[in-house]
Amino acid sequence: MEYVWLDGYEEEQNLRSKTKIAEAESINELLNPTILPTWSFDGSSTKQSTGNNSDCILKPVRVVKDPQRPNAVIVLCEVLDSKGKPHITNTRHLISDDISGDDNWFGFEQEYVIFKGNEPLGFPKDGYPESQGRYYCGIGGGIVSGRKLAEEHLDVCLGAGLNITGINAEVMLGQWEYQLFGKGTKKVSDDLWISRYLLHRLAEIHNVKISLHPKPIKGDWNGSGMHVNFSTKEMRDVGGESLFLGICDTLSFYHKEHIESYGSFNEQRLTGLHETQHINKFSYGVSDRGASIRIPIDTANNWKGYLEDRRPSSNGDPYKITKRIMDTLQPNQ
Repeated sequence: MEYVWLDGYEEEQNLRSKTKIAEAESINELLNPTILPTWSFDGSSTKQSTGNNSDCILKPVRVVKDPQRPNAVIVLCEVLDSKGKPHITNTRHLISDDISGDDNWFGFEQEYVIFKGNEPLGFPKDGYPESQGRYYCGIGGGIVSGRKLAEEHLDVCLGAGLNITGINAEVMLGQWEYQLFGKGTKKVSDDLWISRYLLHRLAEIHNVKISLHPKPIKGDWNGSGMHVNFSTKEMRDVGGESLFLGICDTLSFYHKEHIESYGSFNEQRLTGLHETQHINKFSYGVSDRGASIRIPIDTANNWKGYLEDRRPSSNGDPYKITKRIMDTLQPNQ
């Protein structure tokens, strides 16, 4: 059982893991997190405690089969303090059961950059490659780098039962994206963290590094975001132009609160260039990829469907992001 959790680094939490051996009649016995044991770890080594009171506790909350090892599972955990209370770094527990129901749907577009040494994969050792243009959804040597890792990641995510719906090469050389869909605020956020864990573990095998920094290469290069597509039952089944424009206006009112929950170093990416709106400005529009909120053309055709929030950064915490969206859309829950 590979216990996985988030550490206490402030600007960008890291994933940690350690392996526990258990006996069971079958692997299916281990898929229920409520019957798995808690486990302690040294929080003083993860910025989650001090040395004289070092124990923190791992509480299993989501389990999937490990697609890379036989007879193994990946156990995503919440972190508790030594008294068994949610740790201050535990953002998952802040999501109430009321906003984690299956009526709330989310689709993450997780961008990342593969680094080899100090440069993105495919970049020359000195200087820069050809400027952006041919890389997005590109094909061929010199245009695409990292396809083997990206496709292996797709396979292992599907093998773990995660609802990955697609992948593509992105605008910058060495940059990729995968899309993950889910119903329920907690579950989809759990799955996003597990998908990141699998991505980082694959990077070890390929001897590369995954960067989730929102602006990994300075200059005239696209940054990395994690656009979030979201809908409620009312948006999908009732709809109406007034409903969608009203949601956009409400999102505008809480723009500052959303930005605070959408990841670190995001000001380096949200500059108003490279398909972004400036971090201090809010806008929305149909098919507008330079807006804070894009109204997809299919949604605008009959005013039923979803909206795309283009503000979250690639390193954003999905628990914080989905909670903030639902707090804005359903403030009384």
